Amino acid sequence: MRKKIDPVVDEAIETLNMKDGPSRRRLLEGAGLFSATAAASALIAACSSSTSSGAAPTSTAKAAAGNFPTTPKWKFTFVCHVTDNSFFTPTQYGFADAAALLGLPTPAWTGALSTQPTNSTMLSAIQAAITAGSPGIATTVVSATAFTAPINSALSAGIPVITYNANGASDNPTNGMAYVGQELLVSGQEVGKRLASLMKSGDTAVGFIAQPGSLNIQPRMDGAAQALTAAGMKVMFGNKGVATGASATQEAQVLPQFLQSHGSSIQGAFAVDGGDTALLGTSLQKYNLVGKVHAGGFDLEPQTLAAVKAGQIDFTIDQSPYLQGFLPTLYLYLFQLSGGLVAPSPTNTGLKFVTKGNVDPYTATPTRFEGSTKNQTYIKHSGAISV
Repeated sequence: MRKKIDPVVDEAIETLNMKDGPSRRRLLEGAGLFSATAAASALIAACSSSTSSGAAPTSTAKAAAGNFPTTPKWKFTFVCHVTDNSFFTPTQYGFADAAALLGLPTPAWTGALSTQPTNSTMLSAIQAAITAGSPGIATTVVSATAFTAPINSALSAGIPVITYNANGASDNPTNGMAYVGQELLVSGQEVGKRLASLMKSGDTAVGFIAQPGSLNIQPRMDGAAQALTAAGMKVMFGNKGVATGASATQEAQVLPQFLQSHGSSIQGAFAVDGGDTALLGTSLQKYNLVGKVHAGGFDLEPQTLAAVKAGQIDFTIDQSPYLQGFLPTLYLYLFQLSGGLVAPSPTNTGLKFVTKGNVDPYTATPTRFEGSTKNQTYIKHSGAISV
């Protein structure tokens, strides 16, 4: 009568995913190791044998992704409209982490510096990626029309294209396969509603925008102005706002100077980009406007989080820039791995208000997820989850 090995041992063989599982079972059975206790040392030896014969060890990071088959070392391309902006630091960490997890080289990071022409520089970068036969492209789309033809060119060449962070005009999204990012018009509307809730009917608000018309931030300005007006507020300069300039140097001059000159005429202020938001708190403090002017904006620059914590501004918005790098990399990988059967999925990376009441976890520990450190950090969650 044929003997059976202990079910625990059999389950362990399955769990360890030994490619030579049937042989291991015959070996253990032939040795008379039918109990879990008796089989322990033999099973450990079997694990060691599997590892030495080519299987990846279970206790250390593997060079390849999970149980996926061996693939080419796809090096994807990320194109951005401001490659030197600190907002995209966690985006770069996100795609680097996803690539490492999948056993791929870190994607290329290319596009325009804040001092370069935006569209032409980006389009040149996209064309260079197409010419080089990139296995996948992720790009921001900050123009309503300029990116349609190059994206079509990439798709015609068999190169998948995902958009992130900005996806063209709100009423006419671009022709990429999927968008990974925030709903920009909606986020602006929510900023306007929240700011209006802190003001009185008839009060005046003003918005700051680095690059008017750029479709990564103009929809936010449009939405905020709409919501404030609908709530009975006056919006100085309407949806045009105060243009502060693309570079950090320009922003640091224009925004404080405006608040110094016009701060007594407003009761609300908002910014639709991370650079301007980071300047709001210290500028309001400098000109004795904290408590007189309610304020909020976008993103998680360290100065912004410090301003929220200090009560200099009322809120900022987390749109998870880390995911805007991580998820496109994962989606491009799965598309290539599946021969196109697993198509990338549109993903809203969120709209989370960060206030004085919930800012502490953002400032307690520097993380790659918010771009405050390059170090890998495990942060243990505790307590109830609020949604």
